[in-house]
Amino acid sequence: MPASERIPARSVLTEAALRTLLSEGELTVRGRVGGASNAVLYCVAAYEGEERPCVYKPVAGEQPLWDFPDGTLAQREVAAYEISEATGWGLVPPTVLREGPYGQGMCQLWIEADEAGSRAPGAGAHALPPLLALVEDEEPGEGWKAVGLAEVGEGRTALLVHADDPRLRRLAVLDAVINNGDRKGGHLLPAPGGRLYGIDHGVTFNADDKLRTLLWGWAGEPLTAEAVEVLDRLATGLEPGSALATRLGELITAAELDALRGRVAGLRAAGRHPRPSGEWPALPWPPM
Repeated sequence: MPASERIPARSVLTEAALRTLLSEGELTVRGRVGGASNAVLYCVAAYEGEERPCVYKPVAGEQPLWDFPDGTLAQREVAAYEISEATGWGLVPPTVLREGPYGQGMCQLWIEADEAGSRAPGAGAHALPPLLALVEDEEPGEGWKAVGLAEVGEGRTALLVHADDPRLRRLAVLDAVINNGDRKGGHLLPAPGGRLYGIDHGVTFNADDKLRTLLWGWAGEPLTAEAVEVLDRLATGLEPGSALATRLGELITAAELDALRGRVAGLRAAGRHPRPSGEWPALPWPPM
């Protein structure tokens, strides 16, 4: 959004207060976010003297997907937020399901990306979005992890790399857990203060393996001790009858919830980042 349209934060709000503002606040549509295949509306949520910019994605604006016949993309976005919160990593902006000007939809806090100072160190990289790069070398430089070769025009290829960054590594684990079918470069939002968010989680939680991501750099490598601890907590948190499992049961199908438990168990047993299955395109298209 243009600087003139940005809404300054009036005070620091807790996560719970932000969720309340997004859930209960009055939504005013300010415009539409272009380039999306589904309706994405830029709004302001106002509640008890506080207001924040947000994104509202009404279910009525969703395009049907043959491989996601049940539920809605909005519900999956909220489910991704619930899992993100359960990890303790806070990788997804506050996200709620609510009624809005065009019916029920997902409402998520708007994150103003901070481009400055968010690039990882690299050797001669041509920057794409922050934390991603194309390099002409056959191997990634120090501080980068290789994803694969990409066509750059006129029969030329370059090596697509992402930063060897702990924030991205956490996001790669989250994506494996929620079975994210669309982790594009444009879905990575570095925020002021060094925090990194991931957005656009509508195509997640499928019972079949759908993982498509630009964050394959750790494929096959051992999980960090931190990730193992998080997965252990998730396994306990997802037990039938738990608060998290009950909440997710309102957002995804029983089969998808069972598959979620299975992915967590599989990651714990393997102790490694997953590799591409070979049964599904490993990279999203378009990648950005």
